[in-house]
Amino acid sequence: MATSNTTLLPPLSPPSSDSDSDSGTSSRQHQHTDLSCTIFKSYLELTGHQSSPQHQDLIKIQSFLTSSRSGALSCLICLERIKPTDPTWSCSSRCFAVFHLLCIQSWAHQSSNLAAARAASRAATLNDDTLRWHCPKCRIEYPKLQTPKYYYCFCGKLENPPHDPWILPHSCGEICGRPLTYNCGHECLLLCHPGPCPSCPKLVKTKCYCGAKEDVRRCGFKDFSCKGVCRKTLACGSHRCGEICHDGDCPMCRKKGVYKCQCGKVELERECCERIFRCENPCQKLLGCGRHVCERGCHKGKCGECPLQGKRTCPCGKRVYEGMACDVAVPLCGATCDKLLSCGFHRCPERCHRGPCIETCRTVVTKSCRCGSARKQIPCYQDLTCERKCQNVRDCGRHACKRRCCDGDCPPCSEICDRRLRCRNHKCPAPCHRGACSPCPLMVMISCSCGETHFEVPCGTETEQKPPKCPKRCRVAPLCTHRLICKPHKCHYGACPPCRLICDEEYSCGHKCKLRCHGPRPPALPEFTLKPKKKKSSHEAEHTPGTLCPPCPELLWRSCVGNHIGAERMMICSNPAEFSCDNLCGTLLSCGNHYCTKICHALKSDSKSYSSVLAESCEECNLPCQKERSPPCLHPCPLVCHPGECPPCHSLLKRACHCGAMVHALKCIYYNSLDEREQMAVRSCGGPCHRKLPNCTHLCPEICHRGQCPSPDKCSKKVIVRCGCQTLKKEWSCKDVQEAYRNAGSDPKDVPKTHFGLGLLRCDTDCRSKMKITDSELQLRKSVVTQKKEPDGEKPVAKRRRRRERVQEDKKVSRLQVISGATRKVLLIVIILVTLIAVAYCGYNGLLWLSDWMNEAELQRQRRIYPRI
Repeated sequence: MATSNTTLLPPLSPPSSDSDSDSGTSSRQHQHTDLSCTIFKSYLELTGHQSSPQHQDLIKIQSFLTSSRSGALSCLICLERIKPTDPTWSCSSRCFAVFHLLCIQSWAHQSSNLAAARAASRAATLNDDTLRWHCPKCRIEYPKLQTPKYYYCFCGKLENPPHDPWILPHSCGEICGRPLTYNCGHECLLLCHPGPCPSCPKLVKTKCYCGAKEDVRRCGFKDFSCKGVCRKTLACGSHRCGEICHDGDCPMCRKKGVYKCQCGKVELERECCERIFRCENPCQKLLGCGRHVCERGCHKGKCGECPLQGKRTCPCGKRVYEGMACDVAVPLCGATCDKLLSCGFHRCPERCHRGPCIETCRTVVTKSCRCGSARKQIPCYQDLTCERKCQNVRDCGRHACKRRCCDGDCPPCSEICDRRLRCRNHKCPAPCHRGACSPCPLMVMISCSCGETHFEVPCGTETEQKPPKCPKRCRVAPLCTHRLICKPHKCHYGACPPCRLICDEEYSCGHKCKLRCHGPRPPALPEFTLKPKKKKSSHEAEHTPGTLCPPCPELLWRSCVGNHIGAERMMICSNPAEFSCDNLCGTLLSCGNHYCTKICHALKSDSKSYSSVLAESCEECNLPCQKERSPPCLHPCPLVCHPGECPPCHSLLKRACHCGAMVHALKCIYYNSLDEREQMAVRSCGGPCHRKLPNCTHLCPEICHRGQCPSPDKCSKKVIVRCGCQTLKKEWSCKDVQEAYRNAGSDPKDVPKTHFGLGLLRCDTDCRSKMKITDSELQLRKSVVTQKKEPDGEKPVAKRRRRRERVQEDKKVSRLQVISGATRKVLLIVIILVTLIAVAYCGYNGLLWLSDWMNEAELQRQRRIYPRI
């Protein structure tokens, strides 16, 4: 690129696989070498400073190419990934962002319609030439006529470019050919690419900023400094620039000298760029009249004629005086001043006077407030504003105006939109507006661990991205002994892979460690933080220390210290001391019930000499006693394991009686010493059983007993038996009732308690005749029955008869009482009607008097305001 003007970017290789292993030699042979880093490196070396616009454009081009090649290009509007086959549109003014064609078309139509709606709400007319929409990222405005309709490649030469896996997506694969920036007259020589075109690479002959040196340079970087003194003539015309050869205009001249002011009275030492100045002294020179002096400040040139010579007028300008001397004051004419006041509507009512008129017009006029809801007489200089708040909705469609006394032209909404953007990371900082918010304009940089390979994605899509595959080697050096022969690996996130070589460290006995390398590891790099649900580590990364080599693995036969038969084993050569086998000790303890459960150890009483570490006494038995008591019971012995018999058990046993009426508390040794028959006898409470018989509703009459109640079918309790209409009733024994139910084919257990004995008797002829009589006959018959049975129920029947007679007497009312009651009702209605008519008449007269009083008060108020009328 440094020697040729027609060098093009090589075709970009398709995205590599996600594998980062170093063993794939066959796949590396079929991959194309990515030369874009080398080409951009030569471009970036020519741009110089990173803050220059050329450098930023190159970084943007490289980011676009990396994102397109890795498939990380996303649409800012829908935040979806842009596939190689999707129609796209890219902003060609400033940001060069890529969008889906359908997304940008919808965005443009919505923005244009929103602008038209705002104009319509303000009674303004707009056409398609004045309607505009803006880029979602850089906010550059486009007219509505430039709404994209077709899918073009990046350079704009090919419509609907076909997808080719061997060239950049959405590119035609031809030379870009777009005019380069700064209007140098050359065209871009790269293949069709996204983003801005780089600086022009052609060689041209150019001069430095000051024009003293001429050199051959690249057209895009033809402006340079020769590092010499500028020597250009400054604006003062007397001195030359002493700065290093620079771009733009030369600075102001800072040479110091003694200079005079414009009137020539004061001399000061000042810089050359400030040599022309004015002093603070007045001029005080005589004017042409010879009577007055110049009242102007320091100035250059003549002072001019006296302003009081010639025609002169009175202060109001109505009377003209000629031939008056300039030192004579003009007399007042005595007429009304009649000058227009500052309000622009009224004139000054004072007599001709010197000096300015009154600043505030105090003429009383009738004014309306801005919203038109109030009208009042106030002085002209005052503005009338009411306290009514405007309730119209502003342009945003969300907030009310709420401005006091609004004239209808509500200002734009001053609230912040503050709605969550689609990126889910930021909120809309724009003023409150209609429609959808603009997409988040921020870009997120996704780079590899070393930072050499990176690309930018729109904010909000970073969680779906993967880190770029970096071909550079990992910069972390191994810490084990194989650092010189360890195979290098590529740049990565997280911990480096462990060393897989054999340790091969030599022991003191002469053998070598044959395990895999277990030396120290370098500190782990941070994980890729843009993946979803990934937590950052709160502690600093530290290197993992290595472990020492294990003892020598050579084996030797050794016997245990407990002299167990068959416990010989092979020991490693690095451990020559005695060992203990995995068997238990097995020595009988002092309790005489258990054996020592320690691991094989040497006894202190043993005649063999063992080390003090292995020689120890057997353990003391602290286990609970597990012997069976006599007599046997369920309670364990409360003592620690001991020789001999256990003490008798005095624990209390709770046993319920057979019927469940009470609970007995018995000593365990007493209860368990009894046989089964005696235990059953002790458990009996001696009272009635209190258990319900299974076939009837009665309780068992036997003494508290064990098992089921005896002879439940022979209950001798009395039961009242009735017929089906419950007229007839008899007393039967309970066993007869049960037998009757069994003969009828039903089980006594299924009969409810309230129906027990009901329906076992047959109804006779009297029961049937009673069921057939009518209600009236039944009422008469009941009275007859009550008379017949008067001796049995005399008192209740007499009370009911007296109550019935008393009610009938109360119901008997005389005819005189009926007439007097009707008369009272008529009189009450007449009194109510008369009262209503009187109230209505008084109210009407009161309203007439109030109306006359209000009219008279209004006339008196008008006379006070307008007394002449």
